[in-house]
Amino acid sequence: MIDLQSNLRLKAILSETDRFPLGVELVSTRGTMTQQQTLKTRNFSADLTHSPRVDWVSITDNAGGNPQLAPIALGTPILYAGKEVIIHLTCKDFNRYALESQLWLLASQGFHNILALTGDYPIESFEGRAKPVFDIDSVALLTLIEKMNEGLEVTSGSARIPTKLDATHFFAGAVTSNFKFHENTLLPQYYKLEKKILSGAKFIINQIGFDSRKGHELLEYLRLRQLDHIPVVGNVYVLSPFVARLFNQMKIPGVILTNELNEICQKQGASPDKGKKFFHEFAAKQLAIYRGVGYKAGYLGGVHSYAEIEEILDLEKSFAPDDWKLFAREISFSRPGEFFLFEPDKATGLCRPGKVNQAWKKSLRERHSNKNVTLGYHLAKRFHSLMFEKGKGLAPLAEKICQKAKNPSQGPPGMRFIEQLSKAVLYSCQDCGDCSLEETAFLCPESQCAKNQRNGPCGGTRDGKCEVFDYECIWARAYDRLKYEGKSEQLLDHVPVIQNQGLRGTSSWANFWLGKDHTSKKAAAEPS
Repeated sequence: MIDLQSNLRLKAILSETDRFPLGVELVSTRGTMTQQQTLKTRNFSADLTHSPRVDWVSITDNAGGNPQLAPIALGTPILYAGKEVIIHLTCKDFNRYALESQLWLLASQGFHNILALTGDYPIESFEGRAKPVFDIDSVALLTLIEKMNEGLEVTSGSARIPTKLDATHFFAGAVTSNFKFHENTLLPQYYKLEKKILSGAKFIINQIGFDSRKGHELLEYLRLRQLDHIPVVGNVYVLSPFVARLFNQMKIPGVILTNELNEICQKQGASPDKGKKFFHEFAAKQLAIYRGVGYKAGYLGGVHSYAEIEEILDLEKSFAPDDWKLFAREISFSRPGEFFLFEPDKATGLCRPGKVNQAWKKSLRERHSNKNVTLGYHLAKRFHSLMFEKGKGLAPLAEKICQKAKNPSQGPPGMRFIEQLSKAVLYSCQDCGDCSLEETAFLCPESQCAKNQRNGPCGGTRDGKCEVFDYECIWARAYDRLKYEGKSEQLLDHVPVIQNQGLRGTSSWANFWLGKDHTSKKAAAEPS
């Protein structure tokens, strides 16, 4: 019998200090539960379920943007057999209604462990590519889960007093992409990680990566920000020559594998066992490093049989207690010029605890313009300061004009015409009615971000470029602009933003002045 109220088992597992727990990723398949490939996956999941060496099974949600069997189908027999299950829940296929519905279903079935993700952009599927949703993002999803855990307040019909629904008991986690190359892509990831934790993430799994110093740096960042009470799980993906080539070509969003490591993998792939022994040992060494530097648990992906897992775990167990220090030097595949937030420790090959990158600290005190600090940015700031600061400039006058308009949601026709024309020319405005330009350094997330990310970057960028289109990520550009202002560390101070779709097609200017958009709700929620 499943205890529908218990959400403590995974929390307890991640709190253990006398061992290094292990989760295994189970990738769902396409087709019904009777499909041949699904049967193989079910047999694998049965092995995982009954293994004392596996603490939980983590089931993907349309991984890689591919349509697959819903994770709850594979997860139910595992959960009901008594094994902990983490269900991945992404925002690419569900709007906020469907996400809430999924969460009620999961809670009712006894699933409490959720990995909240923005999700990969869809790829080709039935009759072409699916239209992605991205109604909300991972930060907003975590916010929703936290509200449900408190007892979601809903107002129905003509009722004036909201009803508080029964509280759920989710134990939600999130991921972070900590292997970014550039300063303007790495630091926004760290800032977003903080916001995920503040929004309710109780554990963190890092992105796949192959540089021990960067892996260590993630823990040091959390210590620096006094967030090291959050357990971090080290992600190890078992490579093969084929997978290494995919990673090297950046065909998997957010995953980096250097040319140097790819050459090693291809060379090993030419051996009689096709590199199997090497790749298993490589994975075992990564687990040892994560254990050694202080991660709370390991997370194995890219495995397809329990025999593989046993071999990797046996190898890791055979290492001497300090062998991981040698491995940390060996698995050090950053790229020339890569940005690190902490100074290197030449003695260990890791980062120096507490010693922040001095060149970066110095750069925060300087104001160097760059290609992203444009004339348009300066003009937009001035216009915003004049028109959109509550109680200042022309904002009080604009508020009165909109209040007297025949249709306040549109404002006066002349003003609306100017708004639509100017924003279409400057930002390719999509007329969402709930504008976030100020929060994204005057870069439109609707028209210039494939996933409409309003709470920081997704993890899918490829060397600073959007994972979908061939242009620089707006959050990297926003970071550059705010750094010029000396405000880069305030990049995500506005988080969380949850866009109101009910305002689409109305005047965002009028909505701001009349207090209808997200900015007024956030202002009302802040202490005076």
